[in-house]
Amino acid sequence: MESHSISSTVSRTATTGRGLGIALWAAQIALAIVFALAGGMKVSTPAAELAKMAPGFPLALLRFIGIAELAGAIGIILPALTRIAPVLTPLASSGFVIVMASAGVLHLVRGQYGELVVVIVLGALAYFVAWGRFKRAPIARRERDGITGLHLDEGRQS
Repeated sequence: MESHSISSTVSRTATTGRGLGIALWAAQIALAIVFALAGGMKVSTPAAELAKMAPGFPLALLRFIGIAELAGAIGIILPALTRIAPVLTPLASSGFVIVMASAGVLHLVRGQYGELVVVIVLGALAYFVAWGRFKRAPIARRERDGITGLHLDEGRQS
């Protein structure tokens, strides 16, 4: 009887962990798409048009933000996917939290309250990923030979 409750507890914990992992990956993908699109727009839009979209901001700052958003979109997915330096994933997400907090302050100061909903949702998603990947479901770093299962030394004699 006791072993049944232990196995059901372990099963429940594994399911919760799996559910959390799926939720984190979904959030990471959503953030990557949103920030890749936003960054791509800031980088590729002609200067005159970009100046009209964001009056009062220097073009160089807008381009820098676009490049940072593109880098963050890559950083929130690629290190976790390849398991090479996976700590970069929650760091990228933490960067998005800072960007969204700054955007929130900007929209508040400008009285653009409608935009705050999107900013809050994206900031919360970014915080969720940072928390999840730092604390609850960190991604283990790939071992040198472990990921492929290949043993290149098998033919060598010691």
